[in-house]
Amino acid sequence: MLHRYYLYLLLTSMLLPDFSVQAQDIISEKHNFTRQDTLRGTITPEREWWDLTYYHLDIKVNPDEKYISGKNTIQYKVLKPNSVMQIDLQPPLKITKVVQNDTLLEVKHDGNAHFITLLENQNIDDINSIDVYYEGYPKEAIRAPWDGGISWKKDSNGNHFIASSCQGLGASVWWPNKDHMYDEVDSMLISVNVPDKLMNVSNGKLRLIEQIGDTKTFHWFVKNPINNYGVNINIGNYAHFSEVYDGMAGHLDMDYYVLSDNVEKAKEHFKDAPKMMKAFEHWFGQYPFYADGYKLVEVPYLGMEHQSSVTYGNKYMKGYLGKDLSGTGWGLKFDFIIIHESGHEWFANNITNKDVADMWIHESFTAYSENLFLDYYYGKKASAEYVVGTRKLIQNDKPIIGYYNVNKKGSGTDMYYKGANMLHTLRQLIEDDEKWRQILRKMNVEFYHQTVTTQQIEHFLSKETGIDLTEFFNQYLRDTRIPTLEYTIDKKELKYRWTNIVDKFDMPVQVTIDEKEQWLFPKADWKTMPIDSKNASLEVDSDFYIYSKEI
Repeated sequence: MLHRYYLYLLLTSMLLPDFSVQAQDIISEKHNFTRQDTLRGTITPEREWWDLTYYHLDIKVNPDEKYISGKNTIQYKVLKPNSVMQIDLQPPLKITKVVQNDTLLEVKHDGNAHFITLLENQNIDDINSIDVYYEGYPKEAIRAPWDGGISWKKDSNGNHFIASSCQGLGASVWWPNKDHMYDEVDSMLISVNVPDKLMNVSNGKLRLIEQIGDTKTFHWFVKNPINNYGVNINIGNYAHFSEVYDGMAGHLDMDYYVLSDNVEKAKEHFKDAPKMMKAFEHWFGQYPFYADGYKLVEVPYLGMEHQSSVTYGNKYMKGYLGKDLSGTGWGLKFDFIIIHESGHEWFANNITNKDVADMWIHESFTAYSENLFLDYYYGKKASAEYVVGTRKLIQNDKPIIGYYNVNKKGSGTDMYYKGANMLHTLRQLIEDDEKWRQILRKMNVEFYHQTVTTQQIEHFLSKETGIDLTEFFNQYLRDTRIPTLEYTIDKKELKYRWTNIVDKFDMPVQVTIDEKEQWLFPKADWKTMPIDSKNASLEVDSDFYIYSKEI
């Protein structure tokens, strides 16, 4: 058994080496990072002294003018004394004033970062708040969700159809906040005023609809911690229908908001949503946001994983806009956006990366969730064919992990499908599907509603699998090369080794030699073993994401 083989490799220290800087200096493209990159991506002294506890985002959206105005009340706990607070807001939006206890505060502006001088003593463990007023014309998203901002569109009936999306770019593109992934607010009220013929749908549960003249304010309350980019507004002429799902933690409200013309289509198509919930509670454990419910909300772009308010724009097609990303046919068995973006409720919204450089934690596990959905309904063979089929999308152009402290993600496509194939390979090394399932479930308990680092995930998986995965993760996350099994067969002898590998990489691999399945344990140096035939054939198990080369 592989478990015995790896027994001596069990971690004696839980400090895995970080080779990200080394790998990137050698392989990645060069970047000239700016002061703004650092202010955005670093836990600055003006951020680290206070902990977010509560937001009340209270805004008015003027669709005709593409204009937003209002305030964000930011409540925080003092961790250590300081008098300067960093709040982020991106131009052309402007902070008009900041108030604490009815006192106007001085604000120094430095691009996207705004430094507020507090006048009152900030005593450790105090709970204080400030009101940040702002207004302006937020950046318009042209190719949402890839470029980010606000999508100002109209539906086929000429009604305003508006939505926010800001992953990577940052939530400060449309509202003022502590715009760094490491600190999630504990709870939040989102109040959005719109013309009374429209509806706003945001995260959490709808508390109140307030009629104010010819406008309405929709008040949505989020009980669970939420990352900033997960907060959203969706404004349109929506129709609403719902169902109650009997899940692991009892009754879960599942609500659907779609354009009025699409209700009947959506009622049929959105049957993928409870199917998703059943499969993912099986694989990942309890849906993390029962108190806030689950929503699918139609938007004028493809979709995004906004927490408890998953946005949908896949045009009511199976696959990815009607296409199968794997090329196997299995990708047309489900609506890609419903499954993928909902998978993010576990990986991104429940377990959240502290630094954008570690975005693979969001995208690799969620891309992997696509084939686990297939596994649940169509079996292991179908799921394997799907994830292997997605390898054609892998670029291997730069490492999956990005640059730290500058808000720079790693590879674009590869954090999805190279990451998914890495996890699929890990499943093979474990040799126990039930154990693998329990590891994924425990992971969502261990890091429940937490922000995490790559190192934490690596440590957890090494510990739970009983395998030292140091070089495994260095190879797939921090290097662009794919391990290549070189081999030759001569006179009833198999000679084999690994090439294109990081130092000390020695992952076992399953092969078939003359129709007999067996494990090989290659290293960088040549190894030999006797075989029964001088004309034997060798085939690598396709479930391992490696290359092979007969020489």
